[in-house]
Amino acid sequence: MEIFSMVLSLLSGVALFLFGMSLMGDGLKQVAGNKLEAFLYKMTNTPLKGVALGTGVTSVIQSSSATTVMVIGFVNSGMMKLKQAIGIIMGANIGTSITGWILCLSYIDGSNGIAKILSSATIAAVVAVIGTIMRMICKRTTHKNIGNIMLGFAILMTGMQTMSGAVTPLRESKVFIDMLTMFSNPIAGILVGIAFTAVLQSASATVGVLQALSVTGILTFSSAFPIILGIGVGASCPVLVSAIGANKNGKRTALVYLLNDTFGMLIWSIGFYTINAFVHFDFLDNIMSPVSIALLNTVFRLVTVCILFPFINKLEKLVCWLVKDSAEELEDEADFDLLEERLLAYPALAIGQCHRAMSGMAKKLRKNVNRAMNLLNEYQQSKFDKVQKKEDLIDKYESRLGDYLIKLTKHEMNTAQTRQVSLYLHTINDFERIGDHASYIAYMSSDMHENKTQFSEDAWDELNVVMEAVREEINLTCKAFLENDKEMAQRVAPLGMVITTLCDELKMRHVERMSSGGCGLEEGTVFTDILNSFNRIAAHCASAMVALMNSDKENMDTHIHDSKVYPSDSTEYKTYLNEYNQKYEIKKDGEHMRSMEPEEVE
Repeated sequence: MEIFSMVLSLLSGVALFLFGMSLMGDGLKQVAGNKLEAFLYKMTNTPLKGVALGTGVTSVIQSSSATTVMVIGFVNSGMMKLKQAIGIIMGANIGTSITGWILCLSYIDGSNGIAKILSSATIAAVVAVIGTIMRMICKRTTHKNIGNIMLGFAILMTGMQTMSGAVTPLRESKVFIDMLTMFSNPIAGILVGIAFTAVLQSASATVGVLQALSVTGILTFSSAFPIILGIGVGASCPVLVSAIGANKNGKRTALVYLLNDTFGMLIWSIGFYTINAFVHFDFLDNIMSPVSIALLNTVFRLVTVCILFPFINKLEKLVCWLVKDSAEELEDEADFDLLEERLLAYPALAIGQCHRAMSGMAKKLRKNVNRAMNLLNEYQQSKFDKVQKKEDLIDKYESRLGDYLIKLTKHEMNTAQTRQVSLYLHTINDFERIGDHASYIAYMSSDMHENKTQFSEDAWDELNVVMEAVREEINLTCKAFLENDKEMAQRVAPLGMVITTLCDELKMRHVERMSSGGCGLEEGTVFTDILNSFNRIAAHCASAMVALMNSDKENMDTHIHDSKVYPSDSTEYKTYLNEYNQKYEIKKDGEHMRSMEPEEVE
């Protein structure tokens, strides 16, 4: 019964510790706002700055896992390169050791005078009272968050005191002494450190438990050292879990965290125990204190980073080798490699590189729009996931190309080059918006699949006619851009007008079906939303092509997004308009149409 009470008390102390650390970290992040994130991806242009920043941010939020998960998000979204992330992760491993030093405060004790005033119990009580008052009385959110930080600190200190009190009787337990002796075996100690940290999902918590055990006066260096070696590897578990849904660079970032601690564990264990086999260190039986635990943890992490720091490039190559890119992904990255900063001084070359990168964007956009529309007729989860993945890539094209073109505008260019850059900025915006609508169509397809939403046969026939028109328009748009074919581009605006007219007509037809009971309100809403997306895709295609046709004009207006401003008085326009009106006429008694396009079609 006494053992059960001891274990329960220890677990309650761990729970208080974890909750206090979480509350304090969350409060610090809230007070800092988005500044931490901004520093992370703006101030890491050198590996050394990355290490310093990772150390500082992790010291603030008290969690290397949280810092690394944040960095995985930045790498996953393309805001940060893998090499930048490696420096931050190394710094995070140093920063997380700061918690051990903070925990040393909980072991300040005294029986009278100034020592009693400065005891951990008094500090925790005072901080808790101030934090509670700030939470209850203050109206400003910042002050409330500061109150949360103080409460978190007080709860953390209380948790440490609870753990220490729970394990104090163990100093006289022969079983416990024998168990600690078993941990002196390096392999057993490392495995315990990995397992215990993986369960707690916090390196700081495991260090805190070790510090609590040290108050028994029987924890030796030989027992504590291998456990500390295993702590870092165990702490990588939540990071690896967070990378499950990430792209390959996100997975590589998580793997860096694991490899950094694994290499540290191997270097220290092999080096230390090999030397010990010959030298026989006499400090292995030294009794550890909370301060010496904190010092050992900090030295281990700091020296590990110093050893691995010169090999950041090698570490990057290793994770890229372990998580390989597919041929398609290598092709995607090749487009971004075209945007070479050194070519900005030569506008003609830079513009040519932009067109090549935009050609890649156009091809992927065309495929994604067709892939999204295929989902309406034949839903597949794998295809839905691919649409969203490619949409992220299209967004990345827009961001990278936009940044590159804006930098190019700061260089001296002639009139023709200026117009070309203006056209490209306009076009990538249209392409990105088309991609957004393709993604939205895919989401509506997913909702229809989950809710088993079905349209009437007439509604499906009408929708497939419009879908075929949209397919032709996106194919024309991308091909005209790739080949700079202004004659082909003339076809897009009149086809867009036909799609707009069709969408308006089909909405009225659907209202009639709803009135006669042939279709429900939910189906009607989804049907209208799909038509709205088709209409916006048509409008952005026409906008891009009208801009292409006008790109040689001196006062080109690149802000054309409304179908009302499309040219409608030319003979070519009227000819194409009549052609597409006949081609995509809705026939009541026609054959059933099913609009699908094989993904491999270029």
